[in-house]
Amino acid sequence: MSATVREAAGAADKGASAQYLTFKIAGGTYAVSILRVREILQYESVTRVPATPRSIRGVMNLRGSVVPVVDLAVKLGLPESTLTPRTCVVILEVANEEERMVMGVMADTVSEVIELRAEDVEPPPPFGSRVKVDYLVGMGKADKRFLLVLDIDRVLSAQDLEVAVRMVDEHLGAAPEAEPTPAEATPAALLETPAEPAAAAQETAEPNPPGKTGEARTAKRKKAAAVPREPAGPSSV
Repeated sequence: MSATVREAAGAADKGASAQYLTFKIAGGTYAVSILRVREILQYESVTRVPATPRSIRGVMNLRGSVVPVVDLAVKLGLPESTLTPRTCVVILEVANEEERMVMGVMADTVSEVIELRAEDVEPPPPFGSRVKVDYLVGMGKADKRFLLVLDIDRVLSAQDLEVAVRMVDEHLGAAPEAEPTPAEATPAALLETPAEPAAAAQETAEPNPPGKTGEARTAKRKKAAAVPREPAGPSSV
């Protein structure tokens, strides 16, 4: 007997009603014990994890904790959930004989919290339901409508918990890829400032630039031309 069934049986023995959170998946209405619900979140960023069952949607960061997220529709044998602005993640506490774990399940919409008495929950029908009988606590009757009360501990089996634990361990153990800083993202060659062509030519130039040498030679020739020459004497016969 799962912990969910024990909780329902305990409420029935006391003659009290029990509260359930109702939500919709693929047009059907489902319910889980409110005692298992931690919180309800809007579906936001969920990181896909490779090599996991199709029913495992991925993991999400819940205030620093890694929480696996299950597509409950796939787990129940229905088509994969389509994301809409109303898609939610219901954070649940799941238990088996060995451990308890916090997991998230996707829902198309979350409806309300209802109270069901023991006589309002009938045994699951042996046929006619699109969900496996093993996954159900029973059929609930509320306001002349029927809903499927899920045994969440059976829906999320020990194998699912094992996969979820492995996902959490791997996600926590893997070092996140840090976004490179601008310096790291730029090749080293681009970080070095090349010398300007003029500066390079100046460093390899001769001590006396050609232009200045030419000016000195022109001035020397002008000075020599300005010196008067002595007249030539009479030639001797």
